[in-house]
Amino acid sequence: MEANIIFTTVPDKSTGEKIANHLVEHKLAACVNILPKMTSIYKWKGEVHNEAERLVIIKSLKKFNEASFKAIKNIHPYDVPEIISMDIIDGDIDYLNWISGSLE
Repeated sequence: MEANIIFTTVPDKSTGEKIANHLVEHKLAACVNILPKMTSIYKWKGEVHNEAERLVIIKSLKKFNEASFKAIKNIHPYDVPEIISMDIIDGDIDYLNWISGSLE
C-alpha cells in the first residue's frame, strides 16, 4: 500500500467542498480536510499577489494520483492550481489500513 497526501489550495470553502466531495464519492480519497483561511503570497504573471485561500489536505493512495489530479484540475477555478503529492512514509497501521480499505 502506498498511501499519500495530496495538497491543494483553493480560493474558498465552496471550491474545497466540491473537490472533497468529488474525490470521496469517487473513491479517490478516503478523507479530505479543508483548513480555514490562510494567506498565500506568490508571484503570478510577473506580479506579487497576496490572497486569502484555504488548504485542502487529501488522504489517498498513490495509484489514484493521476485521476485525482485530473479531477482537481477539472473542478478548480485556477489556471494552474497547486497540486502536490507527498508519500506517507510512516503512520499508524490501523489508520493506513483504513485509508486503503476505504478506497477498495
